[in-house]
Amino acid sequence: MRQEKFGVLLVNLGTPEAPTSSAVKRYLAEFLSDKRVVDVSRLIWWPVLNGIILPIRSPRVAKLYQSVWMDEGSPLMVYSRRQQAALQARLPNIPVELGMSYGQPALKSAIDKLHDAGVDRIILLPLYPQYSCSTNAAVFDAVARHFAQMRRIPSLNFIRDYAEHPAYIAALSQTIKTSFAQHGEPDMLLFSFHGIPQRYADQGDDYPLRCRATTRAVADALGLSAERYMMTYQSRFGREQWLTPFTDKTIEQLPAKGVKHLQVICPGFSADCLETLEEIKVQNKEFFIEAGGTQFEYIPALNDDALHIELFYQLVMEQVAHSA
Repeated sequence: MRQEKFGVLLVNLGTPEAPTSSAVKRYLAEFLSDKRVVDVSRLIWWPVLNGIILPIRSPRVAKLYQSVWMDEGSPLMVYSRRQQAALQARLPNIPVELGMSYGQPALKSAIDKLHDAGVDRIILLPLYPQYSCSTNAAVFDAVARHFAQMRRIPSLNFIRDYAEHPAYIAALSQTIKTSFAQHGEPDMLLFSFHGIPQRYADQGDDYPLRCRATTRAVADALGLSAERYMMTYQSRFGREQWLTPFTDKTIEQLPAKGVKHLQVICPGFSADCLETLEEIKVQNKEFFIEAGGTQFEYIPALNDDALHIELFYQLVMEQVAHSA
């Protein structure tokens, strides 16, 4: 009997191809058109998106991207490509492809490459550690839509999330320890996760539970007492109520409560991007200092750190073992 051939598909959110208004507009149009991301009536949403949001936000967001753009390109793309290459080096006999939910490289092209390589079973790894309907489930939907157009579809192992995986907790704990060693232990360690509308959680999305699970596991691994860490949500969008407490509002209030040295980590981001490098490292640092704080450090995402790649390797090999 022929041995089953595995392939790995890493998936992240995506990024504009250039830090320009036109490129950002194309990216945001695709991203904000996904019903998993914004699930309001299309009759209401299309005029708002195309008539207000895209014309106003695209130039503004393009300027922010320009401030974090790397020589090789968008930070998220640069680190995602490095992750792909590093994992491929660990898995020489299993093809590893990278696809983005929005923008390039498209999920469709990544799946087609695995199909052309003769893969029988795809291990689908969304690089969102904490499950949400707006991210992990959106990846599943996109893959299923492409499968619907194929005559021969491969078997699929879908890694729902890895919020409490021991290798993930170990990697986060180590990067925090490194930051503590470099900058001293802070008065407060803030775990900042990307927010979602409160309505999604009310309707059954267990994202906030998964965020809390990660936070508790890391705090326990570090031996942090309850008064030395907090969990908040960032990057809210629109007028709808989102998960609280908000990162920016919390950071502005901390100095008045005696927190003068703050370190922030964003465990839900597998690669540094606009939301970490500009929103947290720049904007929220300014909020903290202006409110009376004296020392602020952003702890980088795991990116292509060796322990992060080890996590991916373990996640893949666990699926291979289960499918044997």
